[in-house]
Amino acid sequence: MFSFFRRIFSPPGTAVEAAPVAPHSSNAPRIYARAEHCISRAQISENALKVLLRLKKADFEAYLVGGCVRDLLLGREPKDFDVATNASPEQVKQIFRNCRIIGRRFRLAHVFFGREIIEVATFRGSEAEAPDQQVVHEDGRLLRDNVFGTLEEDVWRRDFTVNALYYNIRDFSVVDFTGGMSDHSAGVLKLIGDPQQRYREDPVRMLRAVRFAVKLSFSLHPDTEQPIYELTDLLKSIPSARLYDEVLKLFLAGYGVQTFEMLRHYGLFAILFPDTDRCLASQEQDFPRLFVIRALENSDARFNDGKTLTPYFLLAALLWEPLTVSAQQRIDHGENETLAYQNAANEVLGRQIKITAMPRHITQSIRDVWFLQQKFTRTVGSRPFRLLEQPKFRAAYDFLQLRAETGGADPELVAWWTGFQEADEDERHRMTAPPKGGGKPRARKTGRYRSRSKQPNSQ
Repeated sequence: MFSFFRRIFSPPGTAVEAAPVAPHSSNAPRIYARAEHCISRAQISENALKVLLRLKKADFEAYLVGGCVRDLLLGREPKDFDVATNASPEQVKQIFRNCRIIGRRFRLAHVFFGREIIEVATFRGSEAEAPDQQVVHEDGRLLRDNVFGTLEEDVWRRDFTVNALYYNIRDFSVVDFTGGMSDHSAGVLKLIGDPQQRYREDPVRMLRAVRFAVKLSFSLHPDTEQPIYELTDLLKSIPSARLYDEVLKLFLAGYGVQTFEMLRHYGLFAILFPDTDRCLASQEQDFPRLFVIRALENSDARFNDGKTLTPYFLLAALLWEPLTVSAQQRIDHGENETLAYQNAANEVLGRQIKITAMPRHITQSIRDVWFLQQKFTRTVGSRPFRLLEQPKFRAAYDFLQLRAETGGADPELVAWWTGFQEADEDERHRMTAPPKGGGKPRARKTGRYRSRSKQPNSQ
């Protein structure tokens, strides 16, 4: 991991210290012939090829563009394939009966092939030539952009140079206007145009810069990196629903730990999860940070093993420390423990959904995982049997395990529940029998657990 961050944060070599790319350059594009790049049609989706070839047959320009070209050059399998063309969305729909036009900010054509969707975008044009078709917020954010244009204009509207490479179906070449192939080879992520202006147009580009840098193991060009430190507050103007989608892309793609560290490095995590960031700043014996890291490692491992990921589990982990801090403050002021956790959950989730608009089924699942933690302490009588039947039992049990691994829960309690799940019916009844001698069974403590080895030394 040290080598990863040394690559991410170290300044690039002299070959990539050039000034940022200037839009509307008069330089002709560099054309990389088929023999000069590694992209093969065998690597491209059959449905994407169908779209490209039918657009070509209809005498339109057609290119693969964006992340799919970038990933193909890296030898990776793209998640999806995007096409750019000079055909309007309506013309694309005339060619493909299985097409639907979507979008308000910028209209796109989606061509459906069963579960696979090929997104076809018309070349975007220069805002200077059609200002009446654009809406810009007072802070510089682009709210609507329905300006169509040419290939040359479309290039300068894209975000990073490595995302502005076009694979031409006519001769199988790669068209490069921005030096993206050189940046790709050097492992450098560089914004096209003036970084300050591009971030102000769309502050989410700061999150995309982090996501791509981590995913590709690229370093950020200094001109792309520096403005992030001073422009983080611009993200507060982004709709919460969009930020929620970005959070899922950031943390549920198998690179959660590195993404978390990089977001904190630039001050972006504090914008996305301010309550959690404050807890991390005042952590006790490194517990909050260790718990978050362990939860992210767990999600990364599941992703890399091809297992399903549930957003609510990781979000519950990211917000767990703010919940426990708020609940403990309420308990210290005399509030009933159960009520304290319920009110703390309302408070923490209420603040968070204003930043990242989590759907109701997600927040309800988060509450289920949180509130079941208290019920794990009841190991006598019929309660363990009822808990085992809860829909979110397995997720809550995994959450308890993570807490125990980082000093936040009693490992003996986890061991008891592990044994209870594996036991037969008779053994379960023996495990949950009241203690001999009568008396009311006492529940285990629900507060933050600390083993003796983790306690600070007293002088």
